[in-house]
Amino acid sequence: MSKKSKKCAANKNKRILWYAFGAIGLGARGLTALSLLAIALMLCSVKKESKVFNQCVEEVRNSGKSVSSAVSYCNGGADL
Repeated sequence: MSKKSKKCAANKNKRILWYAFGAIGLGARGLTALSLLAIALMLCSVKKESKVFNQCVEEVRNSGKSVSSAVSYCNGGADL
């Protein structure tokens, strides 16, 4: 009888341990998903900023300036 009661207790402890590991795994996956979402949102803003910068460079280049001076101007540098 003592063997059976020890076996049941061990199974209960193992079950709790498996549930704990499962919960930790789900939590880690959820955190990973949120991190990837945050990265994706940041990349969207970088894409928009890049588009605006490229348009600025093209406008300055069309006015007759060199590429280097156009990039410097669009970065906030002094007008050459």
